[in-house]
Amino acid sequence: MSRLRVLAILVAVLLPSFMTALDNTVVNVTLPQIQAELALSEADLKWVAAIYPLTLASLLLLGGHLSDTAGRHATLSLGVALFAVASVGCSAASSGMALIACRGLQGAGAALILPASLAVQSHDLPPHVRNAAFSATTATLASALACGPVVSGVMTQHLGWESVFAMNLPVGCVSLLVGFLVPRPKPSPRTMSPASAALSLRVIALACCSLAALAYCLIEGPEQGFDALPVAAAGGVVVASAVGLCYELTSGRNTVLRPLLRQRPFVGGVITQLLWGLSVSGVYFFTSQFLQNGLGLAPTQAGLTFMPVALSLIATIPFVSLMARRWGEGRISAAGLLLVGLGLVMITLGSSGGKLVDILPGLSLIGFGSALAVPLTTRALESSPNHLSGIAAGLFSAAREASGVVGIGLVGAIVSFVEHAAVSTGADGSGAFLSGYQAGLCFAAALVATGAPVALWALRHRRTAPEGERSASACASKPGP
Repeated sequence: MSRLRVLAILVAVLLPSFMTALDNTVVNVTLPQIQAELALSEADLKWVAAIYPLTLASLLLLGGHLSDTAGRHATLSLGVALFAVASVGCSAASSGMALIACRGLQGAGAALILPASLAVQSHDLPPHVRNAAFSATTATLASALACGPVVSGVMTQHLGWESVFAMNLPVGCVSLLVGFLVPRPKPSPRTMSPASAALSLRVIALACCSLAALAYCLIEGPEQGFDALPVAAAGGVVVASAVGLCYELTSGRNTVLRPLLRQRPFVGGVITQLLWGLSVSGVYFFTSQFLQNGLGLAPTQAGLTFMPVALSLIATIPFVSLMARRWGEGRISAAGLLLVGLGLVMITLGSSGGKLVDILPGLSLIGFGSALAVPLTTRALESSPNHLSGIAAGLFSAAREASGVVGIGLVGAIVSFVEHAAVSTGADGSGAFLSGYQAGLCFAAALVATGAPVALWALRHRRTAPEGERSASACASKPGP
């Protein structure tokens, strides 16, 4: 394969990956301006942030299914086109409902991009290039993590929040153009049986219903009341969908997923990923509001505030393998989760002082801890059988995105409850929000700390894997804010 074609494949894959990762971080800094200009309620604002990871998590398995059946290149191109068009819709939205709908379409496009891009790297690049490609993907995702809040802050302050979404159009067009220039291999024959395909679609449908209903309960419950008829009905859907999902996952007919659920590293990795996402995602959402509404920072300053998380994460990752070999992957991962919890506690204490410098150490600690948890993710994906590696990556990525959705709603419910209680006792608006914000941080810290014993259980025995496999697994789904 020529170097030019290899470079074209990398560009066609890395640009969409960067675009989807960037969109997961840029929106938080824009939320106060969006709320002010579109006159959004707190519930609407939560939907703007949550609908993207909600649709992304719900449709990731469908994206993997389409990559296997319709073709990875066709799925990637469709995802990029959908994401770019939806981004234009977001930038042109004049109401909260229009913005929420277009954000949902962005998530659907991202759900097609992520599994298809991994499949293209795994099957269309020569073996000697794949390790470098996966390393480039890791660097791309880390760059999106570091640049997202800063780019969002600068563009929001000087060009308006609409520009944050509009910038995806030229990126998407370049990616599509390069992708069409790359020669496409003949599609491989379909290997999934009709029964397995039907089972996968049932699992996808049940997961979509359960996630959507749960998000509705957590976001609308504090506003309408949990005893309101729509919220109660959504709660019933959550229970029914969860029962059906458990049945499908544990059924004797399920020869696709049951082998994964027997792997302790995989189950433990999914559980800890859920706990991490539940805690950190909600905190990011409300920290952005605290920085701009509580401390009075401009969007650019608020975006720069999140840099310690990204920089500490990037600085720690090169040393994680060495530390894991010396002290054990289980201990390192457990220590990382405890450090994330400690960082959240430090932000809680620092937020009372009303100074930006007081919360920076806690943000840095979250980055350090998240980097130390990487071995848990790598081992979880390595434990899957080779013929189920794509499904395992899809499930793990879905768990990560789903935890972000539920985390915004769950931590938000804690914040709203304590905030309303503080107002009823006579506290002013800013003081009430601070009380709710600190309660949400404490809850999140306790939640992520419970993942430490799970990590020790999941990685009780060490298994060595080839370096190429480890790099591929780590970049497929790596813990990080």
